[in-house]
Amino acid sequence: MSKTSGGILPPTINLERASSQPLYRQLYDAIRQAILQGTLREGLRLPSTRSIANELHVSRNIVIIAFEQLLAEGYIESRTGAGTFVTKTLPDEVLQLESVRANGNRALSARGKMWQRLPKIPFPAADPKLRYAPFRYGLPALDELPLDLWGRLLAQHCRKAPVEIAIHGDAAGLRRLREAIVSYVGAARGVRCNADQVIIVNGSQQAIDLAARVLADPGDIAIMEDPGYVGASSALQTTGLKLIPVSVGKDGLRVDLLLKKRLSAKLVYVTPSHQFPLGVVLSLGNRLQLLDWAAQNDAWIIEDDFDSEYRYESKPIPALQGLDRNGRVIYVGTFSKVLFPSLRLGYLIVPEDLVDAFVAMRWITDRCSPLVEQAALADFIAEGHFVSHIRRMRALYMERRSVMIETLRERLGDVLETWDSDAGMHTVAWLPPHVEDSQISAEGAKIGLFALPASGFAIRPLARGALLLGYAAFKPAVIRKGIRDLEPIIRKCIKAPGARMRYHSDRLHSCR
Repeated sequence: MSKTSGGILPPTINLERASSQPLYRQLYDAIRQAILQGTLREGLRLPSTRSIANELHVSRNIVIIAFEQLLAEGYIESRTGAGTFVTKTLPDEVLQLESVRANGNRALSARGKMWQRLPKIPFPAADPKLRYAPFRYGLPALDELPLDLWGRLLAQHCRKAPVEIAIHGDAAGLRRLREAIVSYVGAARGVRCNADQVIIVNGSQQAIDLAARVLADPGDIAIMEDPGYVGASSALQTTGLKLIPVSVGKDGLRVDLLLKKRLSAKLVYVTPSHQFPLGVVLSLGNRLQLLDWAAQNDAWIIEDDFDSEYRYESKPIPALQGLDRNGRVIYVGTFSKVLFPSLRLGYLIVPEDLVDAFVAMRWITDRCSPLVEQAALADFIAEGHFVSHIRRMRALYMERRSVMIETLRERLGDVLETWDSDAGMHTVAWLPPHVEDSQISAEGAKIGLFALPASGFAIRPLARGALLLGYAAFKPAVIRKGIRDLEPIIRKCIKAPGARMRYHSDRLHSCR
């Protein structure tokens, strides 16, 4: 064996001197198992027999015997002057071994198995080419992000980072960031709160999950917009809640159905300022009715205000939370759409009497969000860069929205009813009845288009399909070309047997 002292050996190898099994056999079994499991990879150099003997406090002869057996069986190979290595060609018997495969139910809790029953987010086939494909919704203008400025702010805090940034921070988040958020949402969204009510989280998905865990028990009922955000419905279901879908009308969530059917629930999830995916706004009358219903039924409203900043022909609609006089609204905000998705910073604003419970649950589930990013974001907001960026993006997205709507009407106006939403980062194009939006989406994905079907966001079948067409991330030329490429697919599907050219008089008739 080689006398080279280099190489590595798994730290898990322990020899039991009280065992009836000889020490050389224990060492042989441990190394063999490490090779089979891939802990010791093909071609990896092992330590010398002398260094192993010293490390394990055994006679070198014990190591030599174990190595000789491994060498004879083809698990290791010796190279003169170089050392001993895990062989690159394992024995036939090893090649025939199959890894242990679980049956899908083994060792999983009921909640762990729930993913199999969750609605699938209706993305086209996982293809790297579709990550930035035309029409992808929710994607900001990545080429217009102030990344140089953001990088400088991050570097500043990394260079001057106090000790506090290197350890766990307050579970509620960096105080300066929470104060900056209070100033912003108060002025821009009409939210009434103080910094103690703000809790920093890793995006809106974690915010919804936390709200469900704190406010509801498994088996409780949650009301969900239909169609609605699949990420929210999945988060609610995985916490054990039962969903009741309620239709969306021209004035947003059909609150009249809550009253008419005397529905009772623990939670209601809404996107009132720009309903996802349809883009409608919850009217003032519906907002007041929903708040009254929540107070009378001891229910909580989760208000997801995900891209309310982008309104183009009128002022942004104030948040539902600002109208709440009974402390029933849990406000959710995120920086993923306004800045960039990978930032993974969002926030909850909760009634004062719920702060302790939410902060405790935040600490239990995830401790806190990265502090350097929080500090940089606090500066980004406080120094006015955030508002300036929103203003610039609003003008850019308004232009791209106009290009999208004009091109759709020019090329497909005879077959599509465009959803001329005054807000957001995508538009909705309604198809004629009996035309499958999922089929068009799948065909589009084959040629690199990311046009998602509205039916994929619905709990109950829609009477009419539609496509979600994102425009925020794409230059006018890309939008126009994308629509030209999509046109023949749509016309082909419309001509298919069973498709009928007929519009509903009410645009939202499809959302019963």
